[in-house]
Formats: sequence, structure tokens, C-alpha cells
Amino acid sequence: METMKDYEKELDRSFRTINEGDIVKGTVIAVSEEGVTLDLAYYTQGVIKAENLSNDPDYNPKEALQIGDELEATVIREDDGNGNIELSKKEANDVLAWDKLLELKENETVVTVRIKESVPSGVIAFLEGIRAFIPVSQLSTDYVEDTKAWVGKDVKAEVITVDREENKLVLSARAVAKKEQEEERNHRIAMLVPGSVVEGIVETIMPYGAFVNLGNGISGLVHISQISQKRIASVHEVLKEGQKVKAKILNTNDGKVSLSMKALEDIMEEADTEEEAQAQEYSSGESAGTSLGDLLSNIRL
Repeated sequence: METMKDYEKELDRSFRTINEGDIVKGTVIAVSEEGVTLDLAYYTQGVIKAENLSNDPDYNPKEALQIGDELEATVIREDDGNGNIELSKKEANDVLAWDKLLELKENETVVTVRIKESVPSGVIAFLEGIRAFIPVSQLSTDYVEDTKAWVGKDVKAEVITVDREENKLVLSARAVAKKEQEEERNHRIAMLVPGSVVEGIVETIMPYGAFVNLGNGISGLVHISQISQKRIASVHEVLKEGQKVKAKILNTNDGKVSLSMKALEDIMEEADTEEEAQAQEYSSGESAGTSLGDLLSNIRL
């Protein structure tokens, strides 16, 4: 049964006017390789030809869109000859996409893009229908020698430059990879238990201490005050780069690992002291036993 809301929708459709140059929003009701058809909540439908959907030359409507998606597009003809309104998403993108891209940049949103081609000093991808440049220095945390090998790959990236006037959009995959590596490193550090003993290689010596490579991308600092019980004027007096050492984990605050070799010396001294005490106790017990035996041996029953 029809309701007043249904009549209101029909009234809105009858009074609404759509003119050339307007940006309208519609719901996808049909998709083909030739383009899409939109329900504009109007007396006629909107049609976007495939070539007017995106600047991406490899854009495939059937892969990128599905029924129910909402699109915004610019009216380029009020009648395409078949009673439909002809639209262009590309033209609307030139107005709307830059605001979206600026929002992505401000929020440091991670997006996934497919690399389309290799160009001098970088690669090209498309985001929100806009051609984007990824400099070779922003492709990876590792050194990239051949950008052609990246064509066709999907990468996660952040927007780092948005300049509508210059039609300039720059992305960075390196920024995302670096954050992921940092998160993974912090997770591994969080798994380390303060008080446990670790082994590593001295990789860097500084005036204030030595950095020890513990493996798995983690390094810890042995401050000069934690190197030895003896007072030392220079780290070089005790350590050298490449040396294998053992140390006790003091703490893992703020994603940093603090180590102590001095604490191990304390443990070793305590162990030595305990051994000596046990040895003395055993020795005195043995002497007492011998004396008692001697006494008993002299007693005749």
C-alpha cells in the first residue's frame, strides 16, 4: 500500500531539476564493461560511460563497482539520446576527489593502490581516480633498484602531498612499511622479560655506553655505568665492536631495551660466595665427622 512518504518522494522527483554542470549523487543499479547506470531519484536515470568513470586506463567497472554503490558525477548532457542523463565521474572527481585526498592526508589514512607504470625516478598509481606519483625513495624501506618489477603490485601507502592547483598527488609506501616494522619491533620488545639474561653482539660503541644487537631487529643499550662494577673512564676499556656479550635486561620502557652487564657480575659474585660458603660448610662438616670417628675408634667396648 502506498504511503505519504511514497507520495513525498514522487513529489520531490517531479519538482527537482537537474541541469548540465550539476554534481549529482546516484545509486548504481546496473554495471557493465561499457559503463554504469545510476538511480538518481529522478524521473530518468543517469548513465556514465566507461571512459568517463576514471582517469585510470585500466579501470574496469565490473571489477571496481557493484550494485548498491553510491557515486557522485557531473552532468555533461541532460539527454544522451535515449532519454537518460549522461554523467561523468571523472569531471566530478576533478572537483570532489581533491577534498577527499586532503582528508586522507590529514588523517594519515592507509590506502591500497595498484602500481600501473614505471617512470623515471618512481612509479604511477591511481587514487580516487587521480594520477598519483610514488618516488622511488618512497617505495620501500629497502633500496629499490628496478621500479619496473613493481608494476602490477598492490602496495599500502599514505598520501604525503596534495596540490590541486599543480595537479600533484604524491604517495609513500615507505611510510606505511616503516610504521609496520616499528609496530612489529615494539611487539617483540614487549615480549622480552626484565630480569632475564640475553646474549648479543656489540654493534656500536658511544661515549655513554654500547649498543648490543640482540637479533630479530632489536638492539639494547648498556650504559657505561652498567658495564662493570669497576669504575671505567671509557667503554673501550672493556668492550669492542663485534664482541659477544651477555647481559641482564633491566627494562623495556618506551620501546627501548636497557641492559646491564654489571648485574651479571653481581650474580656471579653471589654465586661464587655461595659456593665458597657451601664448600666451607662441607669442609667443616667433614672435619667434625673425622674427629668423631677418631674418638670412637679409640673406645674399646
